[in-house]
Amino acid sequence: MAQELTSEQIQQSLQGISVPAQPQIMVDLQMEQYMPDPDLEVIAKLISQDPGLSGALLKIVNSPYYGLSNKIASIQRAVNLLGSRSIINLINAQSIKGEMNDDTIVTLNRFWDTAQDVAMTCLTLAKRIGAQAGDEAYALGLFHDCGVPLMLQRFPNYMTVLEEAYASASAECRVVDTENRVFNTNHAVVGYYTAKSWRLPEPVTAAIANHHNALAIFSDESLRNSQLKNLLAILKMAEHICGSYRVLGNQTEDHEWNSIGPLVLDYVGLSDYDFETLKQTIRDLGTHR
Repeated sequence: MAQELTSEQIQQSLQGISVPAQPQIMVDLQMEQYMPDPDLEVIAKLISQDPGLSGALLKIVNSPYYGLSNKIASIQRAVNLLGSRSIINLINAQSIKGEMNDDTIVTLNRFWDTAQDVAMTCLTLAKRIGAQAGDEAYALGLFHDCGVPLMLQRFPNYMTVLEEAYASASAECRVVDTENRVFNTNHAVVGYYTAKSWRLPEPVTAAIANHHNALAIFSDESLRNSQLKNLLAILKMAEHICGSYRVLGNQTEDHEWNSIGPLVLDYVGLSDYDFETLKQTIRDLGTHR
């Protein structure tokens, strides 16, 4: 998706789906971030105005990932600790939940819980692997499937098709191939344009666009796309650990991981045993529900 598309081409690829507007608080936070010298006190005051975002930020900063000896209860202290760039990525990612959650859609009751699990697991994996900024890994984990609820709002039979897509996932058939066949678009495309319109970092938007294209990306053994590979490796491991294939695909087996897992683990330098140990460690931390 390197080339810029016209607005007409974008609308065609979205198949009538409206990308939700970015919340005003995020616009305000990003305006402050773009200042030559961002004022952390202003950023903290903006976040403090939103109880939901304040609670989410404190939950993240007090998570096992940061390993703080004392719990932080002050938004100002959290902002000072993390810095403006990390705060913007973390809060921007969290905002998508508030903007797009629809309690009337019973089908998605577990969707946001799993998205939060994947995000926290990405954060932990980023620290363990040491090859990727934690805030970007977190943003990707929470944002990567944001196209799913939008697809469901547009196509009432979407979850049935998504289950079919996960069931038929293989080296020859990507999850998004089934969606493209039925809807002429897919949740990765919708998620990409949503993340881009919300001004998420380019590496994160690229990973969202390609998160079901991992086999082709990791099959390329050149040194290209290292940042994309780092993010995708973290995401695909986190999805597998958190059982996205069960929640979204209603599958007992992770067919997609079976086809890409060896390539991902080889890329990050983990054996199957190492990965199983890491998986258990992450679950013991309480990152996964």
